[in-house]
Amino acid sequence: MEKIVEFLKQTGFYLVASDWRTLVMILISCVLLYLAIGKKFEPLLLLPIAVGMLLTNLPGAGIYHAEIFSSGKVDWNTLSHGAGLLDYLYLGVKLGIYPCLIFVGIGAMTDFGPVLANPKSLLLGAAAQLGIFITYTVAVLLLGFNPQESGSIGIIGGADGPTAIFVTTKLAPHLLGPIAIAAYSYMALVPVIQPPIMRALTTPKERQIQMKALRQVSRLEKVFFPIVVTIFVALLVPSATPLIGSLMLGNLMRECGVTERLSKTAQNELINIVTIFLGLSVGATATANVFLTWQTISILVLGVAAFSGGTAGGVLLAKFMNLFLKEKINPLIGSAGVSAVPMAARVSQVEGQKALPGNYLLMHAMGPNVAGVIGSAIAAGVLIALFG
Repeated sequence: MEKIVEFLKQTGFYLVASDWRTLVMILISCVLLYLAIGKKFEPLLLLPIAVGMLLTNLPGAGIYHAEIFSSGKVDWNTLSHGAGLLDYLYLGVKLGIYPCLIFVGIGAMTDFGPVLANPKSLLLGAAAQLGIFITYTVAVLLLGFNPQESGSIGIIGGADGPTAIFVTTKLAPHLLGPIAIAAYSYMALVPVIQPPIMRALTTPKERQIQMKALRQVSRLEKVFFPIVVTIFVALLVPSATPLIGSLMLGNLMRECGVTERLSKTAQNELINIVTIFLGLSVGATATANVFLTWQTISILVLGVAAFSGGTAGGVLLAKFMNLFLKEKINPLIGSAGVSAVPMAARVSQVEGQKALPGNYLLMHAMGPNVAGVIGSAIAAGVLIALFG
């Protein structure tokens, strides 16, 4: 009888009864699964994140041990003796491996032709990072977050999940779960968050501006671009080198014409495998102790502010540039400067079509959109250099 009682005390049902928060986290993970499967909100990453959250909050499973990483460093002694599956997978996040590998895949899938055809789009991509630094300031001055935590929260405004994860693991790893979930959830909500801001900051006449077709970009330009950008950014912000170098490696494999097999592998097998491991690992950090706090609610609110600030920054810079340009820019493409590729560019296209049916803005918006990927990586490097 004693053995039976002892066995029952070791079951998850008994452990759940001793801590109601575990049940709440399991419920939240199921909600995220519904959003990923039923509503298709960033399902490729939100689904593994939700499963990782579910596994780590199952009492007694012992699949993830936060204490191994709680000191800011890896406790290799404990890891080698009593670790769980997700502890080992989390090393790819902790050591900054997964985000960089995903950037290789993103680079291989990205065509920087629209940026080269219209270099002004680089400025719009940079302006859309405004939300990062506005949110950082608010978090530090008004909400009591320290600079490292504020930088990690602010990077949500870059609308780039791997970048947010990379920065957070360097600056505030204890906030990784809430920040990653906020980043990917709001990326999925770009078509909901952006349009009201775009319409509020532009006039009907501005939204009807038509732009000339982009020039054809040569293969030589496309080959030189990743090389030049890597050298320039690495010299300007050395701490951004891992992300920029990985991004441009993938793009160079795409454009050089002699590594087609590598490019296809990066676009498909590599990025898919790493996405699974990254999602499970990030979800594992969302334990009840970290997630069920007022701090998490603050992060979710600041995440919306960061996205909104980035959208507004791109639109307002486009309007400002129009004061000096003979060939006007449709300000709607400025909102695509957040690096949610290609979703933000599609939102610009949809809003442009609503204002003037037949107005084709997609390729023009892709310029700021892919420039935003570079901009968010540079912003990440700046934050790590300042506060890392």
